[in-house]
Amino acid sequence: MIIMTHEEIIDKINTVLAEDFEVDPASITPDASMKETLELDSLDYVDLVVLLEQHFGLKVKGSEFADIQTFGDFYQYIFKHIDQE
Repeated sequence: MIIMTHEEIIDKINTVLAEDFEVDPASITPDASMKETLELDSLDYVDLVVLLEQHFGLKVKGSEFADIQTFGDFYQYIFKHIDQE
């Protein structure tokens, strides 16, 4: 099992999101709104869950995303779930 630092995880998340959602990586900051920056609709949230499963091996329920507003929230969510694995 490969251990990644939080910084490496953030870099990977930002790279994957920038590529998959075709946004400027510089627009992905901890305080930025995920919904606005990535222009997410309900189907995009499904894509986001699939990305987490593919890239981090996390099993996520879509309902768990209700409290995630910013990229910082998203990073914390991933850290919490990776640490539990």
